[in-house]
Amino acid sequence: MFDRTLRLLLLPLALAVVTPAHGAGQSWKEVTMSRQLEGAGPIEARVSYGAGTFSLAATAEPLLYRMSVRYDEESFEPRAELSGNQLVIGLEGSGRRFSFNRSATGGSMNLELARGVPMDLDLEFGAVKAAVDLGGLSLTDLQLSTGASESIIEVSEPNPVQMTEAEFEVGAADFTLTGLGNLGAERISVEAGVGQVALGLDGAWRTNARVSIDMGLGALEIRVPEGLGIRIRKDSFLTSFDPEGLVKRGDSYYSLDWEEAERNVTIDLNAAFGSVQVVWIR
Repeated sequence: MFDRTLRLLLLPLALAVVTPAHGAGQSWKEVTMSRQLEGAGPIEARVSYGAGTFSLAATAEPLLYRMSVRYDEESFEPRAELSGNQLVIGLEGSGRRFSFNRSATGGSMNLELARGVPMDLDLEFGAVKAAVDLGGLSLTDLQLSTGASESIIEVSEPNPVQMTEAEFEVGAADFTLTGLGNLGAERISVEAGVGQVALGLDGAWRTNARVSIDMGLGALEIRVPEGLGIRIRKDSFLTSFDPEGLVKRGDSYYSLDWEEAERNVTIDLNAAFGSVQVVWIR
């Protein structure tokens, strides 16, 4: 647990945008890049962004992607490359001398990805304020990693394709994730370091599912829609736990309608320090 927490805390440093040394000027530039949609074959997409503001959504236009980015052209170059079925999107250093300066928050990236194209998505961002809506994307696999971010992740529409597993790694962050049922995933894992984490189990669950949560230090809120059966198996250290609407049987906590619910979600919870609260939503 503690090794994992340390790794998540170091994630912002690995992903942070590097900016010119103190005293150097900045030259901001805005560009938009896009690519027409040719065919509908599966895509492996890797998206990375270091610091600033970031947004992601599906596009209704016949495009594989459209990226609008504001960046310091003295330090970075935007990258959007498709090689075979490999799509890489992000910013690259220009090769000059850099120092870390996380006060530079003037950059931004607004990204749209194609609807209807089966996609393995690997999304990494660092010290950002992120608004991500995965609704409308055809996700066959998902890995999302954040650093010291303020992130709102939403799955506003059901995923039209089957997903085996979705993985979320959260560093020192204020992180909200809603619509988990719309992912269509059989297994979901969330690893969080330090911060405030809210997980919404709303959405259209296709099958029974398992959610694994590893929480380091902070507050975790699990939002459960009425009618969804849940079971929580808890392994915690110095963590307060508010099991509202649950009853304990053996080593697990069950919702009152566990046996009658159309869909059941089992939550394996590991928490070190902080608080865990279950909140029921309509």
